[in-house]
Amino acid sequence: GPVAETFRVIRGAVTEEFVRSTQGVFQFELSGDGGGTWYIDLKSKGGSAGFGKPPVTADVVMSMSSADFVKMFTGKLKPTMAFMSGKLRIKGNMALAIKLEKML
Repeated sequence: GPVAETFRVIRGAVTEEFVRSTQGVFQFELSGDGGGTWYIDLKSKGGSAGFGKPPVTADVVMSMSSADFVKMFTGKLKPTMAFMSGKLRIKGNMALAIKLEKML
């Protein structure tokens, strides 16, 4: 589905440089179609992304619908707007959440 496809693209885009500059683990709690728990690990060597809980404890947990997640990662929805309008809930390190927004 679109969520799995988005994570496949993210996996392909993760570089050592991103991992070095970010040093954070992001967990996504997605509701709706293709939802569930997904993660992007930008802390462990090489980085990773995929379905399930991250291999290490997440620094940031973001909750949103899977449709909004796909919109956010395809540039159709600004993370700041999603957060302000209540479509995106963030728990944890806000500074890291902002770093992830830059990566998008």
